[in-house]
Parts: sequence; C-alpha cells; structure tokens
Amino acid sequence: MTRVLIIQSSPRKKGNTAALAERVADGARSAGATVDSIYLHQMDLRPCDACDACRGEPYRGCIIEDDMQSIYPLLRQADALVIATPVYWFTVSAQAKLFMDRCYAMVTAQGYELCGKKVGIVMTYGDADPFVSGAVNALRTFQDAYNYVGARIVGMVYGTADKPGEIRNNPDVMARAYQLGQQLAAAG
Repeated sequence: MTRVLIIQSSPRKKGNTAALAERVADGARSAGATVDSIYLHQMDLRPCDACDACRGEPYRGCIIEDDMQSIYPLLRQADALVIATPVYWFTVSAQAKLFMDRCYAMVTAQGYELCGKKVGIVMTYGDADPFVSGAVNALRTFQDAYNYVGARIVGMVYGTADKPGEIRNNPDVMARAYQLGQQLAAAG
C-alpha cells in the first residue's frame, strides 16, 4: 500500500491551501493509499544551524532536537510527499522553507533519502497571475530542490483565492487536486 505524507505549511487549518491538500488526500485514499498529514505551523521547528553534523561519519542525521525529529521517520516511510503552501511574499511560506531547509540532513553515504520519492505540489495565492503573485518563484524552488535530490514531481496544483476556503468554489482546481492524489497513490 502506498503511503502519502502531506506537509501542510499554512497557518490556516481551514484555508485555501488546506482545502486543496484535503482534496489531494481524498484522491489518494480513493486509490487505496494511506495518508498522513502534518501541520508545520503548530510544530516547534528551528532553522538549520549549518553545523554539518548531519554530513559527518558515521551518519547521525540532524542533531537539532525539535519536532523535525518526529517528521524524519515519516518522510523515510512515505512513498509520496505533498508539499502544500500558500505563496507569501513571492515564494513558499516560511514554514515550508524551514521544513525544506531541514531536509538537508536527509543524506547518507548512499545518497539523498528523498531520492525516488514522488512529490506533489499544492499552492494557493492571492493574485490571479502566477508571475505577479510570486507563485512562479515557489514553483521553481520546488522544481530545483526536488530535482537536485532525485525526487520526482508528478504534479502541481495551484490556484488563486483571497478569502479562506474560497478555493472550494473552483471545481477545476479541486478536481485536479483529487487527481493528483490518485496519481501519487498509483504504483510506479
């Protein structure tokens, strides 16, 4: 059975990003996947200290004792990841960036531990134009990071909405989110 881990990085548990992430989860479950979700905003995550202890021999992983220690095992167990973020100030949310920075520690002598994982990207933003809103910057951040570690982005779903939950009024985006969940749950 495929395991999908949804990383929600919005401070709004009932906002637009959360609505799309929930729809991805519905699609994944409909295709037989097990889905876990975590909300970064409620967690104690500290920034990377750039100590490089995670790169030492023998491999110890990240030495910062915070809630990221509970996320690392979930990342290793997952077959697919969904990163869900609102676009804030022309790129990913601070919570998403902090999470991504801490994934730096997920490298062993065999390579990056995210290598081979499927990744889905879910984003919402206020301006209708992905360039004006900065969504394009966030997309490039994801493309560059996951390409570098050898993970495969299988799909991106993004849409514009201003008021919390308003994205639910966009049936096309909601349908694409459901389909992304099904893609992530599929074998291969």
